[in-house]
Amino acid sequence: MTVLEEARKVLQQYYGYQEFRKGQAAIIEQIMNRRDTLGIMPTGGGKSICYQIPAMLLPGVTLVVSPLISLMKDQVDTLDNIGISATYINSSLHGAEIDKRLADASSGKYKLIYIAPERLESSSFIFLLKQINVSLIAIDEAHCISQWGHDFRPSYLLIQKLIHQFQPKPITLALTATATPQVKDDICQLLDIPGQSCVVTGFARDNLHFQVVKGQDKDAFIYDYIEKNRNQSGIIYASTRKEVERIYDFLNRKGIRAGKYHAGMSEKQRNDFQDRFLYDDIAVMVATSAFGMGIDKSNVRYVIHFNIPKNMEAYYQEAGRAGRDGEESDCILLFSAQDIHIQKFLIDQSSNQERKDQEYAKLRKMIDYCHTEGCFQQYILKYFGEADAAPCGMCGNCLDDREKVDVTKEAQMVFSCIKRMNERFGKTFITKVLTGSSDKKIAQFGFHKLSTYGIMKDKTQKDVNELIDFLTAEGYLRPADGTYPVLFLTRKAVRVLRSEEQVFRKEKIKAKQIAEDNLLFERLRAIRKEIADREKIPPYIVFSDQSLKEMCALLPATTEAFLRVKGVGRRKLEQYGKIFLQEIQDYMNEQGIESVPAETAAVPDPVPRSAGKEKSHHISYQMLQEGHSIAEIASGRGMTERTIETHLIKCADEGMAVDWSRFIPESCRQLIADAVEQAGSERLTPIKELLPDEISYFMIRAFLQERKQQQDVDSADKQTQATYIMGGKAT
Repeated sequence: MTVLEEARKVLQQYYGYQEFRKGQAAIIEQIMNRRDTLGIMPTGGGKSICYQIPAMLLPGVTLVVSPLISLMKDQVDTLDNIGISATYINSSLHGAEIDKRLADASSGKYKLIYIAPERLESSSFIFLLKQINVSLIAIDEAHCISQWGHDFRPSYLLIQKLIHQFQPKPITLALTATATPQVKDDICQLLDIPGQSCVVTGFARDNLHFQVVKGQDKDAFIYDYIEKNRNQSGIIYASTRKEVERIYDFLNRKGIRAGKYHAGMSEKQRNDFQDRFLYDDIAVMVATSAFGMGIDKSNVRYVIHFNIPKNMEAYYQEAGRAGRDGEESDCILLFSAQDIHIQKFLIDQSSNQERKDQEYAKLRKMIDYCHTEGCFQQYILKYFGEADAAPCGMCGNCLDDREKVDVTKEAQMVFSCIKRMNERFGKTFITKVLTGSSDKKIAQFGFHKLSTYGIMKDKTQKDVNELIDFLTAEGYLRPADGTYPVLFLTRKAVRVLRSEEQVFRKEKIKAKQIAEDNLLFERLRAIRKEIADREKIPPYIVFSDQSLKEMCALLPATTEAFLRVKGVGRRKLEQYGKIFLQEIQDYMNEQGIESVPAETAAVPDPVPRSAGKEKSHHISYQMLQEGHSIAEIASGRGMTERTIETHLIKCADEGMAVDWSRFIPESCRQLIADAVEQAGSERLTPIKELLPDEISYFMIRAFLQERKQQQDVDSADKQTQATYIMGGKAT
């Protein structure tokens, strides 16, 4: 049996997956061949399996350096639940307990030990560690070792010294999700990892939908969004403790089960809220960046950034905490130009000028992201070095079909008022003048005599505030640096005042429901919560949302069929199979659904699975080939139609033939062709704007795919013809 065959056997038995995800097999094979390795994989890409499976196959113990106590506890609980012996050592334990756990590790009780990097500062702890047979050292969040990484931790620099204290030297595996090319080189140099031993799977997260909301009432948006997704778990990140407290109070006043987390709280308070969030007792966590690094909660369905983050690395890592189970999830950034000053203030606290310059450059990239009209995910991937990244086709910009409204007249009113107030005041006071407020300060300054006083009295102050936020976000107004956000006109605004340019504003972005209601899913989720409460573990450790949704789609009636659900291994079958199978059977009886034979309970893949890639999109493709419509496939698989459409696009990108004409009405074909000719094929939105409403984005994508497919065929025909001619000449 080869190394990978042994590893795959462990994967199936303990984790309930038939094949590895992208990059996992390559990393595991290098580790088993004793090659030090750096793995760069997106959050949710399955990094932990890359060292957990080798830990089961290698002699001795695997030491995992992990940055947060919460991550260690999550990982150990998950491993215990599937039957793998593991423990952790951190500041939450007293000395006697630490000694006992290390002694147990020496005697072979544990296969994995999680430690915090700060433990490496203790020489007595290092002495005890050296008594253990350590075969592999795994370094999670490895970007923390680089001073150019976004979360540098000096204690990580002690890891290299630790590695060389063991005899024989253990294998080294460094793992991260957010490493720019510079940080990648730094990690390799500091840990003596050869560049050719680096496995990079790419940074794309196909299940995440990115969106930037500009110039809208942030509180109103998050309340509306959470109301539409009350049963879903989410994180709201804010830049300051004060803002976290305010949002937390706002949500709780609205009756939303929310928690809070920031460094100003006691450790007990933070741990209490974190546990309640992990255990699904509260739905929303409002937090600063202090929360979440390494949080293993797989069913976070949305991450909302209330303020702009300091850089793209921080943003992508925090946003990546959504959808770790592979299910569709939202990553939304609420942009306000005033928020930039918070980040500038934080950067200015550094005394290292070189560091400050670098952080300012990163912040500018983050601001550019908020203003890009191109694909959000493509922008992120190019930032991390994927120069050939293509548009994702499903982010807020790729799917933006909002109508534009001419607000030039209203913008001129705002600009004129600011000019007449000598550009000395902030948004709130400007709004009061425009709406004709009776505020005494207006009379004191004599602003009641201005021609712009009350010029927008037909609008509410809230509406005018939002308009000013929009104009600021779009660069017509610039907030002053410092404590008081005075607004200044930019050159763009001056051109509008002179009637040289118009201002167009798109309709507000509306909050949407992430997932459709599913009765069986809710019933299975309730059972999962009961089990989790009884066993005192987070619900996602029992089964992920992805596993529950597969149960809903496949409706397994036997233990054999249940084992074919992703995430169901032997241990979980023994622990939970009976109760879940019974609930599924009861549901089927109530709904009059006939049982499916075990051998057909799971839809087979149309092509053999290859290591490192889960091919859910191939299942959708097979069903399409069998004659099912997109709506039927979506219903049968418990997914949205948009997900199935994305699956088909993905299959086409892999070279699989799709009859796109099925999705393009003949009456629309020429209209789409003309729009593509006029707008080009780089972005979907300009094409959509030229077409009637009844022509969907998917019709446009189908047309472009059909054209590409035909071009590939024509190219192949020409190549064949050229080869034939050359062969004839040679003859």
